[in-house]
Amino acid sequence: MTGDSDLAELIGRLAEVRVLAVGDLMLDRFVYGAVERISPEAPVPVLRIDREQAMLGGVGNVVRNLRAQAASVCLVALLGRDEAAREIKGLLRDDFEIESHLLEEDDRPTTIKTRYIAGGQQMLRADRERVQAVGGALEEEIIARAEADLGLAQALVLSDYGKGVLTERVVRRLIAAARPRAVPVIIDPKGTDYGRYSGATLVTPNRRELTEATGMPAGTDAEVVAAASALIERTGVEAVLVTRSQDGMTLLRRGSLDTPLHLPATAREVYDVSGAGDTVVATVSAALAAGIDIESAARLANAAAGIVVGKVGTATASSTELTAVFRARELETGEAKSVTLEDALSHVEAWRKQGLSIGFTNGVFDLLHPGHIALLREAKAQCDRLIVAINSDASVRRLKGDSRPIQNDASRALVLGSLSAVDLVVIFPEDTPEPLLEALRPDVLVKGGDYSIDRVVGADIVRAYGGRVMLAEFRDGHSTTKSIERANKGTA
Repeated sequence: MTGDSDLAELIGRLAEVRVLAVGDLMLDRFVYGAVERISPEAPVPVLRIDREQAMLGGVGNVVRNLRAQAASVCLVALLGRDEAAREIKGLLRDDFEIESHLLEEDDRPTTIKTRYIAGGQQMLRADRERVQAVGGALEEEIIARAEADLGLAQALVLSDYGKGVLTERVVRRLIAAARPRAVPVIIDPKGTDYGRYSGATLVTPNRRELTEATGMPAGTDAEVVAAASALIERTGVEAVLVTRSQDGMTLLRRGSLDTPLHLPATAREVYDVSGAGDTVVATVSAALAAGIDIESAARLANAAAGIVVGKVGTATASSTELTAVFRARELETGEAKSVTLEDALSHVEAWRKQGLSIGFTNGVFDLLHPGHIALLREAKAQCDRLIVAINSDASVRRLKGDSRPIQNDASRALVLGSLSAVDLVVIFPEDTPEPLLEALRPDVLVKGGDYSIDRVVGADIVRAYGGRVMLAEFRDGHSTTKSIERANKGTA
């Protein structure tokens, strides 16, 4: 499983992609104010308006989120010939990383969604729109504009709000054009006929949309899995990512329907879910465009959704915010991985029941340096789960003198636990890890290559029960003692 540190490193790759976005474009208006009284004319609150804000909505919000993650975008969409259309063009005009192909239709008003907000809560939404499928000539023009950009794009987003741009003909033609180019197709779906999305890489229904499309309940984990599995089998899509509000997300893939990925919600406070689905679509699309695997893409999208629901309005999740989430979770994970010997024994028992191999390495790990990282990576390559044992502070003082350790054992455990290669950290009070080895009985004991097998403490214990001992490659020039000496001399 990809760890938080690995996910944080992947975020930079989102800035290197180009995504083609096609769908229903609209203007989102937000009217903010305060409610201080009830109207004397009717039992309704009176909103005293303080300010108004306009931003891109629908597929435009997908574009906003892609740009927040520094991806470049080609947008193909349809507008009316009205003031709202001019406002949308103005919002797009200043961003040179958005290539816009905006078609116009005389008798179609540009969709406007106006939300009235007081005290951070949405009171009312008013929509101005006309839902009507585009005609044959416009369909062909939409298809031609989109196909012209497919040669440059690394992913295709179809953002379907059911306003009439993504007709069955448009959807099927664009999916068919993307497949031979190996361009992943991500669809924010609408309606009940998902058969028209056949061949898509991923569809992202919410729980209500999943129920409408399948006629099946989607309340519990098991119900979501059953409904999403049915959707994959019935429609021919490759994967389904179900957004489940306070219950997080569930990812199912064709070929591995029996191993769903359930992701818990990450938001600590929810203020507004407006546009969170657009954030999910944008993040998944940018990740798949960057060649990131679909499971990691879903994890990135889940974190991005957790960011935007904590904001008021159709917000975005920037790459900086997304990186900060995973860096913070690294520290939380580091704390969670530090366990007692008793807890470690319970983990080992569970892992062995799953047929997983256990690795073990130990040391002081006072100042983490490249030699340590290389050791841990090599150790993890030898097993499914890696346990790192570190000497307690008292043990370090006995072995290395009163000037050590530089960092206390809790800090050392926290830093080690934040690394994706490390699955558990155990602090031991003895001078050697032999009691731990006798209790845990790891399948492989790994030590640095500056040792020889006959000098590895505990090697005889591991070999006696059939385990193996491995020496990692020695990285010369990296040691905590030398680092401290250089620092004391002012040359570090």
